[in-house]
Amino acid sequence: MKKVLIANRGEIALRVIRACKEFGIQTVAVYSTADTDSLHVRFADEAVCIGLPSPAQSYLNIPRIISAAEITNADAVHPGYGFLAENAEFAEICESHGISFIGPTAEMIRQMGDKIFAKTTMKKAGCPVIPGSEGGLKNVGHALELALEIGFPVILKAAAGGGGRGMRIVREPGQMEKSFNAARAEAQAGFGNPTVYMERFFERPHHVEVQLLGNGKGKVLALGERDCSIQRKHQKLIEESPSPAVDSELRARMVGAAIRGAESVGYRSAGTIEFLLDEDGRFYFMEMNTRIQVEHPVTEMVFGVDLIKEQIRVAAGDDIRHTHAASEPLGHAIECRINAEDPYHGFRPSPGRITDFHPPGGLGVRVDTHVYAGYQIPPFYDSLIAKLIVHGHDREEALKRMSRSLEEFILSGITTTIPFHKQVMVHPAFVEGKFSTHFLDNFQLSPEHK
Repeated sequence: MKKVLIANRGEIALRVIRACKEFGIQTVAVYSTADTDSLHVRFADEAVCIGLPSPAQSYLNIPRIISAAEITNADAVHPGYGFLAENAEFAEICESHGISFIGPTAEMIRQMGDKIFAKTTMKKAGCPVIPGSEGGLKNVGHALELALEIGFPVILKAAAGGGGRGMRIVREPGQMEKSFNAARAEAQAGFGNPTVYMERFFERPHHVEVQLLGNGKGKVLALGERDCSIQRKHQKLIEESPSPAVDSELRARMVGAAIRGAESVGYRSAGTIEFLLDEDGRFYFMEMNTRIQVEHPVTEMVFGVDLIKEQIRVAAGDDIRHTHAASEPLGHAIECRINAEDPYHGFRPSPGRITDFHPPGGLGVRVDTHVYAGYQIPPFYDSLIAKLIVHGHDREEALKRMSRSLEEFILSGITTTIPFHKQVMVHPAFVEGKFSTHFLDNFQLSPEHK
């Protein structure tokens, strides 16, 4: 592998460029006209403009990305996360043009992207699954009959979806018809597939995911778990590793289940299996993400593994460098997603020009970002502008280090989620580890943390 094109933008594009440079691999950045001044364009060896700001005309435009790879003689493509990262057709087209796709095979993406297929596969592999429908729901009557059998509340989910779209919580029989129709309509609009399925809904769970690395030849390694329970509208805001809700015994069982599931499909590259952990310590498979995750740095910090490099190694035909099971993390890491959003006004987007930018530093502090003073944040893409990651000897030290780092973080000219993170880091329930995916339901942001 001599040259990699990064089919993405922002901090993840820069992250892949850094890994490639350490391997001595040439890099190609693609960018829209809105990203001309982004750092990934500056630091790549070559850069190709692929279209106008709209993702459909640039970062989601497969013909233009393939053309960019061909004219620059790139022999591999890294999709990052989001955009085309879990697009089986894109992976297929890359391979058909003689371009290595740095990720799973198209078939793996297609299979595990189907939530019903993934659930069935994991169940066959002996992994606990959430009680629910065996497949798609036929109609409202079928949904109501099953809900009465499972017990309310239940949740309807899009079979081909993610990110909270096509989801509806149903707490009583009278809500089923409206919720069922709404979920199907949203699933069709968002994913081109109206199929929805049902699962039991848990009131106060933890969202815990296991990081996996597979060589595509039957070997799968797990690198512990991450807790991603602090969410807003199913979008993660804070992640940490290890989870404060998981002990060594539970970790071993979760990791074992995740490995069995990934091995059953011969998984290749980095991937994540996500679990729901209930208040009684029982875990259930939710879904598999066949890509690198936004929150991968917390795993890197506690296991000392460069996950992007491992992806590249496997795609190049090499084996995973780390051959140990890596069952126990070293220390504790926390990541705060710094978004260009106003947490005091419903987290509304806050694009604009950054006037001052000073990232925090010191031992155990990492900042992954593509922005700088004078950078104009475009309004066309995800609002993530930086990831602040800290590592400590234990969770208490990591919390204090994160609070100190947030205080040091100077980012002005726009409104960001830094005040929100400051308050969460000292919130009693978060500090004690007594939180769930519904942490924000009753959360009130205080002006004193501005």
